[in-house]
Amino acid sequence: MSRSTSPANRWVPITPSDSTDIPQGSPSALICSGAGNVVLVDYLGNEMTRAFAIDTIYPFQAMRVKSTGTTATGIYGLYNS
Repeated sequence: MSRSTSPANRWVPITPSDSTDIPQGSPSALICSGAGNVVLVDYLGNEMTRAFAIDTIYPFQAMRVKSTGTTATGIYGLYNS
């Protein structure tokens, strides 16, 4: 299975930061336990804000989750290493 279609075998809490990329690298997807907006940054530095619902898996391979503008809580990166 490819990285994008394989189920996650580990999940890592993500601390939003305006200046630091996700330390474990880009996850295959993101999920949150508290609904709200999430500001994502891709590997080219492009920003995108999306509304996240509780327990919905979002297939974004973000390099960073910014703290400014992010209101969702309990954000986890899903990885299939």
